[in-house]
Amino acid sequence: MGQPSVPPSPGPPALPFQAGCQVRCAGCRMILTVAPGLTEFICPNCQLPQMLPPELMRPLHHPHQHHPPAQAHGIDPTKIQLPCAHCKAILNVPHGLARFACPQCGVDLAVDVSKLKQFFPPPMRGPPEEINEVAIDVEREEDEGGTIGETFTDYRPPKVSMGPPHPDPIVETSSLSAVQPPEPTYNLKIKDDLEGSKALSCLQIETIVYACQRQLQHLQNGARAGFFIGDGAGVGKGRTIAGLIWENWHHGRRKALWVSVGSDLKFDARRDLDDVGATCIEVHALNKLPYSKLDSKSVGVREGVIFLTYSSLIASSEKGRSRLQQLLQWCGSEYDGVLVFDECHKAKNLIPEAGGQATRTGEAVLEIQARLPEARVIYCSATGASEPRNMGYMARLGLWGAGTCFPEFRDFLGALDKGGVGALELVAMDMKARGMYLCRTLSYKGAEFEVVEAPLEAEMMDMYKKAAEFWAELRVELLSASAVLPDDKPNSSQLWRLYWASHQRFFRHMCMSAKVPASVRLAKQALMDGKCVVIGLQSTGEARTEEAVTKYGLELDDFVSGPRELLLKFVEENYPLPPKPDALSGEESVKELQRKRHSATPGVSYKGRVRKVAKWKAASDGESDEESETESDQESTESDDEFQICEICNTEEERKKLLQCSCCGQLVHSSCLVPPLTDLVPEDWSCHSCKEKTDEYLQARHVYLTELLKRYEGAMERKSKILDIIRSLNLPNNPLDDIIDQLGGPDNVAEMTGRRGMLVRASTGKGVIYQARNTKDVALEMVNMHEKKLFMDGKKLVAIISEAGSAGVSLQADRRALNQKRRVHLTLELPWSADRAIQQFGRTHRSNQASAPEYRLLFTNLGGERRFASIVAKRLESLGALTQGDRRAGPSLSAYNYDSAYGKRALMMMYRGIMEQDSLPVVPPGCSSEKPETIQDFIIKAKAALVSVGIVRDTVLGNGKDSGKVSGRIVDSDMHDVGRFLNRLLGLPPEIQNRLFELFVSLLDLLVQNARTEGHFDSGIVDLKANVIELKGTPKTVHIDHMSGASTVLFTFTLDRGITWESASTLLDEKEKDGLGSSNNGFYESNREWLGRRHFLLAFEGSVPGMFKIIRPAVGEALREMPLTELQSKYRKISSLEKACKGWQDEYEVSSKQCMHGPKCKLGNFCTVGRRLQEVNVLGGLIVPVWGTIEKALSKQVRQSHKRLRIVRIETTTDNQRIVGLFVPNDAVETVLHDLAWVQDIDD
Repeated sequence: MGQPSVPPSPGPPALPFQAGCQVRCAGCRMILTVAPGLTEFICPNCQLPQMLPPELMRPLHHPHQHHPPAQAHGIDPTKIQLPCAHCKAILNVPHGLARFACPQCGVDLAVDVSKLKQFFPPPMRGPPEEINEVAIDVEREEDEGGTIGETFTDYRPPKVSMGPPHPDPIVETSSLSAVQPPEPTYNLKIKDDLEGSKALSCLQIETIVYACQRQLQHLQNGARAGFFIGDGAGVGKGRTIAGLIWENWHHGRRKALWVSVGSDLKFDARRDLDDVGATCIEVHALNKLPYSKLDSKSVGVREGVIFLTYSSLIASSEKGRSRLQQLLQWCGSEYDGVLVFDECHKAKNLIPEAGGQATRTGEAVLEIQARLPEARVIYCSATGASEPRNMGYMARLGLWGAGTCFPEFRDFLGALDKGGVGALELVAMDMKARGMYLCRTLSYKGAEFEVVEAPLEAEMMDMYKKAAEFWAELRVELLSASAVLPDDKPNSSQLWRLYWASHQRFFRHMCMSAKVPASVRLAKQALMDGKCVVIGLQSTGEARTEEAVTKYGLELDDFVSGPRELLLKFVEENYPLPPKPDALSGEESVKELQRKRHSATPGVSYKGRVRKVAKWKAASDGESDEESETESDQESTESDDEFQICEICNTEEERKKLLQCSCCGQLVHSSCLVPPLTDLVPEDWSCHSCKEKTDEYLQARHVYLTELLKRYEGAMERKSKILDIIRSLNLPNNPLDDIIDQLGGPDNVAEMTGRRGMLVRASTGKGVIYQARNTKDVALEMVNMHEKKLFMDGKKLVAIISEAGSAGVSLQADRRALNQKRRVHLTLELPWSADRAIQQFGRTHRSNQASAPEYRLLFTNLGGERRFASIVAKRLESLGALTQGDRRAGPSLSAYNYDSAYGKRALMMMYRGIMEQDSLPVVPPGCSSEKPETIQDFIIKAKAALVSVGIVRDTVLGNGKDSGKVSGRIVDSDMHDVGRFLNRLLGLPPEIQNRLFELFVSLLDLLVQNARTEGHFDSGIVDLKANVIELKGTPKTVHIDHMSGASTVLFTFTLDRGITWESASTLLDEKEKDGLGSSNNGFYESNREWLGRRHFLLAFEGSVPGMFKIIRPAVGEALREMPLTELQSKYRKISSLEKACKGWQDEYEVSSKQCMHGPKCKLGNFCTVGRRLQEVNVLGGLIVPVWGTIEKALSKQVRQSHKRLRIVRIETTTDNQRIVGLFVPNDAVETVLHDLAWVQDIDD
């Protein structure tokens, strides 16, 4: 039942209060006048009993009490909603009406136009001229936050002074550098050794001290606390681990487990232990040891380091013995030695994304930690904390579980997902402050980057187009081939899974091949310049090569074309064929048929059984059970003198004197038949009616089989036609073999990949031969190490690395190596994640190098690739690298992570636009809004493209008025799947591919821009900038972590953001004195007045023509540049400097006391929009333990941008004290302090 609503108020002569109030009936909506004092009444029109709404009753009972204006039901959007000054009822007032009486309490009211503004929070639409546009602009600018500052700072251990400096410049993220680790209290036993040998730098010694110190503590659940080494690639984690093992050895802990990614790295482990002086510690490779007890006499491993890989953690022998059991038995449950998880991001996916399975590796890593509660666990990974999901196995950090505010890892993950990019950095800072994490990265100073575009050559472009068309046709062909199959073939979903997997591989291959000519050119150039070359790729195409060799033999005419072999294999193995019919041959088939038909006619045996049971009443239960077997089985168990009835003359006869039809099973006298049977009766005799049926059946069957055979042969023919087309397609060779061949063959190129064999051009120059990569001198598992040595000794000057073969391998211009030429690192294929790309770059950029490498990121001009290369370049640039070529400034890396929440929304918008469910908010590339037909044409093409790559399913061509239109649907799971979109996109012809990608990116940019404007965008850590920043009062400690003694502290700063008239005019003079300034530079005032005053600003042209930097008297320089059109529509230029000076100084003064909304702002003193002097509260130190409390307090905030956890960095201008922490809005401070319930002042 609707509540009666306040009526739109009648014209000026309003009803006086004595006449009662007017309400609208909840039933018939008629307006009724209710006498004063009445609260319940019945409508005279529709007889509905009802009450006055509570808003209308209150003033009667509490005439003096002020209530907040309650929004009445029944707002009339065409009028202004204003509260009565006396009874606070909200009234619908027509525009322009200046005086009226309140229909509720009768008081005469006047509308004060100057105060109307505060009744228009932006969502409510009032008269347009009353919204202070400038205040909205300033609020948006403030919500965008400050700039994202210089992200890395140089690193020196703050509190540990032992050891020589690190051989190369090392940096740390500036957010981490704002946090101090705890005081070191641990005394190293190997201190004297190290001071003598100088084997470890001060950074590495610092890590060992903090790790040992942390491992003296226990978590609440009784397990020993663990330590996380997050150092980047090339900082020297291996030596640090060796140092830790050596330190523990001196404490009598003689056993250690070292888990890593590849068994090759055992040699690096040996080298690292030797370097720190631990030559006496043996390293045993677990994969070389039997499954029996390790400390038994036969194996004899009593102490030392057992080196194993993640895959061997889950291995077991044929007899069912597992490696995990073997290790646990060797360690014993009291084990308190070192357990190292090196490159531990490989144990990821313990907590899979929705719908996935937890990996066995992840589970094994958890189990071994649970079974060895006293082990000293070290997690080691450069990318371990970049993706919170991958921290699931780091149970020993104590961030969740007993005694924390996250009972389960899932709760911790949920909080991080809500907190966004900045939350991860906060967790890292937290871990550092509690002494369980260190993370330093090699500075990329001196390394050079160039993003090299390798446009598709004409031949390649043609190949690509034809290949894309071929795949689209193949899809149609497979669809029609599977349509004629009988339905009982369950493998169609598998067919499509394989189809799309092959599709993705094929086009990634094509992209790589397209870059071969450019990479060979660059490599040859680098060799001529006296440098050496490292080429990085992700996949080697080994499987294709091996299949081809098995198929065609060891000698081939030319290198294998990976894409072609992939296609051939896919079609040969998966082309849907109808079942091949078996021809029926003469007699046997008749017998077979009759047997089949007999067993398929239960009626007969049923009748027979009834008869028999009727006769043999005495049969026991057991026998009657057996009678349900087939007739023929019964016969053999029955006695000979049994009697049965002839079906024709119905007389009883001995069983053996009757004939039985082998088909329907009926019994007859041979003499009763017409004509009577006198000869010897064949065993498989069948009666006349059965015989007739059989012949008919056989004939029909024959026709049917011929038809099936025709179909089968037709399908076979089509399949071989497709295979012929594939063989005739012009497709590129396997890029890896191609490059090795063009750079002088395996004698000049060191290959570090996971493949076992390769194709080499024959010595005659004709054809190629397959050969194993290992020789009789070098075992297969040593091949990569051998090749690496040849490269590092300068015997080969080109190295090719794949992801599988290069984990942890060092190829830098090492000062200890013979080959110290500068490395030129080319990437043929970038992994889809910037972190993994950095892992690959870390191969050539490591500690102790003679020169930093030059990186060349190659990409084609196909949609997704180009964009991605620039992201990686951006990320590396932030690590201190010089970038040549591509210097486009852009938002931070996270904005280009397509697979983000914004990416998913952009994809959904694009799909809905193409499927014509919604209109597209941007004009597609190559279209114009003036010509709607161009947009329509694009949508038709885009829809066809999405159909051809299987994103639009169940397509139907319309007829009648929709003829030519395609309708279909995109399943929900595809709607948000950005990875799938990017992969499938590659299978489209280049032109439509680039247009679709551009559309996707422009939608993504639009969403990100909107999120920034509305203050939802999470840009990670934001710098708060002001001319003067001072700490106010003493910081308050609000929480202390008992295990590490680290605390959470609330700081309050005062900021003065203003710019004086003198500074502003000096700025303008500087711009003008070059004579290059734009004619539009200068002081402006707003076109309109608010609260009787105009707003002023200084504008001058920024880095991009047509965009202007804005400086305001109260808040300084805005982050966003304003387009000239917007500037001229909202502001006008002031020619008189006196006027500008007066206005500027006036606004500068006023803004020190109040916000832009004026003295009557609804948030009062808490509002900071456009206020020059501000108080800012930052919660620094440990945040994770008090996370929940803060989240609760923020959820009650009014301003949208304040509801989000915002992480800020602030540096005082007086003494350069830097604090990074959570921004707490002023009106939330009390709630936070109240909820933490623990406040005390810090003594100086």
